[in-house]
Amino acid sequence: MCGRYATTTNPGRLAAELDAVDETDLDNPDETVSYNVAPTSQVLTVVERHEHDHPDDDPRLRIRRMRWGLIPHWTKAAEPGVPAKGKPLFNARADKIVTAPSFRDSAKSKRCLVPMDGWYEWLVEPAPTGKGKAVKKPFFMSHADGSQIYMAGLWSVWRDRSKPDAQPLMSCTILTTDAVGELARIHDRMPLPMPREHWEAWLDPDHPAPAELLGGPAADEVANIVARPVSTLVNNVRNNGPELLVPDEEAGQTTLL
Repeated sequence: MCGRYATTTNPGRLAAELDAVDETDLDNPDETVSYNVAPTSQVLTVVERHEHDHPDDDPRLRIRRMRWGLIPHWTKAAEPGVPAKGKPLFNARADKIVTAPSFRDSAKSKRCLVPMDGWYEWLVEPAPTGKGKAVKKPFFMSHADGSQIYMAGLWSVWRDRSKPDAQPLMSCTILTTDAVGELARIHDRMPLPMPREHWEAWLDPDHPAPAELLGGPAADEVANIVARPVSTLVNNVRNNGPELLVPDEEAGQTTLL
């Protein structure tokens, strides 16, 4: 699964790197930088859409800011302009998205990429004495060279039908798959990385994604992703700084990797 991650890029840099349109309209672009992104946060996504006024033109990559935790378009309003609370849909099983009611509409034409530096996962070990609570050790998974990872995601647009002039709410979820290779020693699930050569097919708003893109990566495709133990500071979402990514040498002595 993926319940926390880190991202240190801003929409302007991301748009320049991808030759995309920045649609975030932020006064302070760096407010999207976070070392401890948690569900319900506003996050950056990459989508491919046609121009509203020129639907026959080729679609373009666009950087959008969305709520992490998908809100299906059919969700009822709890009060004017506010969607009713439901399950925290920040993850979606890749093998279920074409049939699950919460995701199947988005899977047809609203697929996205979620850029990140890496994600956190917790290794659960028995209590050292054999009694008491299990010990949870946080790890940070990232490319060995520090390059950006783009995870497969879905997005949705929610509108309060009783307030047609209200601003629509965009939200997203990150797809997960079975963990492979050494990553499976930390957790049995992992976010689904989307290699650049598959972006065109994955983001295409006019056609469904090929089924093979949902099958999960081969071990050699994630061989350049390394897992390193980090401080338990990440356990508290209020902690948010580069110190969260500093390797925990003491924890590293007991890692399974």
